[in-house]
Amino acid sequence: MTLLGKATWILTVTAAVVAAVFYYFDDTAPSKYSSMAENMKTLEESFRGQNKSCFILGASGETGKVLLQELLERNIFSKVTLIGRRRLTFEDNAYENLAQEVVDFEKLDDYAAAFKDHDVGYCCLGTTRAKAGADGFVRVDHDYVLKSAELAKAGGCTQFHLESSRGADKNSNFLYLKVKGQVEADIEALGFDRLAIYRPGVLLVDRQESRPAEWLTRKFFGAVSAVCSSSMSIPIQAVAKAMVSNTLLQPEQKPEILENKDIASLGKVKGTK
Repeated sequence: MTLLGKATWILTVTAAVVAAVFYYFDDTAPSKYSSMAENMKTLEESFRGQNKSCFILGASGETGKVLLQELLERNIFSKVTLIGRRRLTFEDNAYENLAQEVVDFEKLDDYAAAFKDHDVGYCCLGTTRAKAGADGFVRVDHDYVLKSAELAKAGGCTQFHLESSRGADKNSNFLYLKVKGQVEADIEALGFDRLAIYRPGVLLVDRQESRPAEWLTRKFFGAVSAVCSSSMSIPIQAVAKAMVSNTLLQPEQKPEILENKDIASLGKVKGTK
């Protein structure tokens, strides 16, 4: 048996054991979003009739790519703009009407015009400490995100949707969770009419560039999720679907914080395509 084969076998056995534990301790109370499947078609048609526009930050990332696809398929915005450090290329004709704004995140004030006249903003921008180092991680996941939100608010954006992380807490001793929690708080202070914060668990997605440890982690949580509903992980498609579906709903609180369970429930709601 190869080393990879042994690792996969051990992973499968371990996942089965851990899944049993999660099944016992997992919060099985229904999410408040469980019953939202009702008039999604009606909600989409109503929203579509408002002729709104949106922008996406981080459209080249894993969540951003799926979010963009979901938005285009459901066609609820009259205009979709991608804001990023480089222009993206697409082969499918479905992407031909996209607007794109190329900005320098180190000089965002010079690109304030890119953030003007959008009704809704989606932020999936982020990096990892492994890729950018501690300082680089803070700069991207906090500074770039916050400055973008500030410019969007000044430019007329009233609704902001932020992809954060399970366990985000500005008082955490862990850098990742601390930064995620701090940017949540700082964006809340900007006073958007509506702020929705999504806190998914481990994102289940096959990255081509994944390192062995990342691959094993995703396979592990994927195996667990296949056995039981886990608050620790979620398919990336469910996150994107939840962000779009939630845009159509009326918030019950300000800000809205959707934990992994809420995202999973809302991510099961089928939109019209």
